[in-house]
Amino acid sequence: MKRLTHKEEMIMQILWRLEKAFVKEIIAEIIALGEPEPPYNTISSIVRKLDTEGIVGHEAFGKTYRYFPILKKEAYRKSSFRQFIDNYFEGSKAQMLSYFVSEEKIDPAELDELLDQIKNKE
Repeated sequence: MKRLTHKEEMIMQILWRLEKAFVKEIIAEIIALGEPEPPYNTISSIVRKLDTEGIVGHEAFGKTYRYFPILKKEAYRKSSFRQFIDNYFEGSKAQMLSYFVSEEKIDPAELDELLDQIKNKE
């Protein structure tokens, strides 16, 4: 699966949350996130590129388009997370969990909950 750029991923996060949005609504959400206001043409170009790649779709309202995600958030998360584990933990889920326990100081109650989930999945 294609890895999205930071700006593409930001736009997709907005579309996944809103489900459908015009470019001006995407810009309003970016501003609400505390980011500087991006140029309309920049966001429009990124969204059109995502549309061309089949990652988003659109509905036409005259000359204006309302965009919606085609790529599912869960599918992108799964692919990105797999790539993250491969790149930073040599593909080992155990190394990743060990990192969170030792470096991120995961709460013992959260760890117990995760262990219960693992046991119940088997």
